[in-house]
Amino acid sequence: MKPKINKQDIEFLIDCLKSGKEIPEVYKYAIFPTKQKEYELVYAGKMRKEDVLADTEEAKPVPLQIEKIFNGKQYPLYSKDWHNLLVFGDNLQILKTFNDNRDLFVRGKIKGKVKLVYIDPPFATESDFGAKRGQKAYADKTKGAEFIEFLRKRLIIARELLSDDGCIYVHLDGKKGHYAKIVLDEIFGESNFMNELIWLYSGREMTYTYWNSKHQNIFLYAKSRDAMYFDWESVGLEPAPEVLKQYKHIGEDGKRYVIRNNKGSKGLSVEGADTYRQYYKPVPPRDWFEIPIVSSGDENIDYPTQKPEKLLERIIRASSKKGDLVMDFFCGSGTALTVAEKLGRRWVGCDIGKLAIYTTQKRLLEIDQSKDLENPKKEYGKPAKSFTVVTSGLYDLGKIFALKKDEYVRFVKDLFEIEGTKTTKISGVEIDGKKREFYVKIFPYWDFKNTSVDEKYLQELHKSIGKKIDGRFYIIAPANNVDFISDYHQISNVRYYFLKVPYQIIKELHKVQFKKFRQPQSKSQINDLDEAIGFHFIRQPEVKSEIKKLKDKIVLKIKKFESAYSQDETGEKLKNFESLAMLLVDLNYDGEKFMMTNYFFAQDLLNHKKSEKEESEEEIIKEFPKKDCGKQIMAIYVDIYGNEFREKFKVK
Repeated sequence: MKPKINKQDIEFLIDCLKSGKEIPEVYKYAIFPTKQKEYELVYAGKMRKEDVLADTEEAKPVPLQIEKIFNGKQYPLYSKDWHNLLVFGDNLQILKTFNDNRDLFVRGKIKGKVKLVYIDPPFATESDFGAKRGQKAYADKTKGAEFIEFLRKRLIIARELLSDDGCIYVHLDGKKGHYAKIVLDEIFGESNFMNELIWLYSGREMTYTYWNSKHQNIFLYAKSRDAMYFDWESVGLEPAPEVLKQYKHIGEDGKRYVIRNNKGSKGLSVEGADTYRQYYKPVPPRDWFEIPIVSSGDENIDYPTQKPEKLLERIIRASSKKGDLVMDFFCGSGTALTVAEKLGRRWVGCDIGKLAIYTTQKRLLEIDQSKDLENPKKEYGKPAKSFTVVTSGLYDLGKIFALKKDEYVRFVKDLFEIEGTKTTKISGVEIDGKKREFYVKIFPYWDFKNTSVDEKYLQELHKSIGKKIDGRFYIIAPANNVDFISDYHQISNVRYYFLKVPYQIIKELHKVQFKKFRQPQSKSQINDLDEAIGFHFIRQPEVKSEIKKLKDKIVLKIKKFESAYSQDETGEKLKNFESLAMLLVDLNYDGEKFMMTNYFFAQDLLNHKKSEKEESEEEIIKEFPKKDCGKQIMAIYVDIYGNEFREKFKVK
């Protein structure tokens, strides 16, 4: 029944709008009636689909910055125009960048070309598989509406990236699966719901007060039911042994077959005019399967919520072909990417956690030593194809200024959302584009080594263009090349705004304050939800440390760790070690690539320090057996905002 409002209601609403009062929730459906759906999931903070896809203050595309490319003879190219991608950053910003399709690094390569998306969102912790299950309730960490909208925004954009015959697998459990199912129905259409897959896993029963949880749910949706690719034979089930042994012949293509008579008799040993080959076909697959969790053995890489390769093998085999593009934007330990690599698929992975990125990087670089999917008793034995590690939303300033002129111009245009690709001129002054309908100039610092954006520069600029432009003009320049502390300088009726690199927030341009995403300080926080707003520049933490070489061990002493961001959200100054998130170590650093051998969360490091009652309360001490160390050790100290300090030690 359509809600109605009377004359008094209308007068009340007008008064609210004029006076700025909050409109009561009861009027929501009277003002914005829901006409297009039979039912919908309603919750606090739900955005319109159009607003999710649009660029907003909270979420917009940001450029990609290359961190490292693994290629050459050791990691051969998949093809001339493709590198697999491992992206560090907030996946909402990353997905928006892919969907925006302007960044030259991904333009025309991802949007509309993803055959398969698999995601395992942060719905659970490792305690769900062990004795402490339920010790910390899910609701303690994340409000239900917050999680659903967090997921929904990403699913809306993911659908835009899928190819017409593509599909998505969303891996959840009973805590939030029923809500996510309704959201998926809204986004993909209920008619495009294909399956609810059930993954059964074994393990010791841990409770006598309710049914032990031994399964998780995976929802499969097609972008279009009629077009979805599905290779059922690749994941079919083997028939009974007595049926299989009838197919005793092997064809030229390696497929098994039996010779049958056209009249229906079977078992003939030769082929004639009245016989034919009946090739073996597996039994069509079910929507449930039993696969053990990763608990121990070679596959276990000590990452919370790691999923087994066999699980992802079934999904990737069924819903993609060799060469197809597979995406996991909550890649975690990198299982989906590793299996995609082994099966000859191209891949894109994203994660907001430094631990996830370094774990996945190492797993891919050592993939040749991991088990083969066909024969787990053998090693895979092949190197990973070339892949690029990139960052999004957290940038290395030095790398920006090391870019070639054209690359720098393109990067800062994307960073500050400058419209227009061609340079124009006004009274001889080069104009590089527009921002919100106002002209923008990129200060050519490479041509003016000894010149700054100062009073003299602006006066000369104003003399040329002041009468031909509207009330504001933007200048993009390195912060060191701008002599003004304020956000803008006014001459006559024109305000000249400075977009400095690194950026300082201009409140007139941004109603929402930029927000950094946080790195976990303990294993229990690894699946806490977090999002970034805007972009930031790396500021190295300050670290004081030393290495001691003893007879049988190497001792790392950390005496000081302070983030460049010295205050918490309340404005309180952070004490020594309070901003430390984790310590990552490569005990056999080869001088080129970081291959993490150990990681330690800050909480564990600090708890150990306290429990040991060391002489100095201002030191963290970590010991490593000398036999495990190579000639060099690399330590990476990560703060709660993802900034790193890297340090190399010669130990032999």
